[in-house]
Amino acid sequence: MQSITKLRKVGGSLVATVPKKLIEEEGLVAGQNVVINVEKIKKSGLGALKGIGSLTKEDKRWLEGRPHD
Repeated sequence: MQSITKLRKVGGSLVATVPKKLIEEEGLVAGQNVVINVEKIKKSGLGALKGIGSLTKEDKRWLEGRPHD
């Protein structure tokens, strides 16, 4: 199962919270070792400028860094 969580700072470390649903589905317990695969989520500009109209397919490709697909 995959989950998105926000990191928070605790002392000199960053902490990620594991959602209850994931804990239950995977049978996780405190103190257990797990593997975490890290992937940053790309921020998009969608919704930042409300009222300018819908984005075209070309606009979306440009935002994703693929201007000439």
